[in-house]
Amino acid sequence: MPRPLGELEDAVMTRVWKWNRPVTVREVLEDLQQERSIAYTTVMTVMDNLHQKGWVRREAEGRAYRYEAVSTRAAYAAALMNEAWSQSDNPAAALVAFFGMMSEEQRTALRDAVRIAQGPESAEPPQPPDTRGVTGGDSGGTYTSGTDTDSHTGGDTAEENPGSAQGPGGR
Repeated sequence: MPRPLGELEDAVMTRVWKWNRPVTVREVLEDLQQERSIAYTTVMTVMDNLHQKGWVRREAEGRAYRYEAVSTRAAYAAALMNEAWSQSDNPAAALVAFFGMMSEEQRTALRDAVRIAQGPESAEPPQPPDTRGVTGGDSGGTYTSGTDTDSHTGGDTAEENPGSAQGPGGR
């Protein structure tokens, strides 16, 4: 698991991720100097450290190197979230607390991400956020996939979608 980036490492990686191309120490230095006073050797050391830690790969170009990100900022953020979550003695409670901190915009992004991660064959039909996946009555708030309700639109079981490897129930 990657350790969190330090403040200067994050400032450097932010540029590498934003530019999304191989960069030189000089390019990063000149951009950083618009915000702070910093020496070439400091940026060179930080970029070398990022290379040693596996955050960037580098390729020689003359007497200098060009550095390129090994993974995306999204992958870095995901790894940090996964590490924090795995450290909890109660992962479900940690998720509930995390979701409680999210803005409505972030919760919408989370719902979209879950739909993307599940893929088109297992995507659930859209439902209002306050009733999504929960049934009332005597089921005790059991999560349902939506595949056995009257509102089911079809397409996510093997019988309805012959290309699907999933059986009845869609999961």
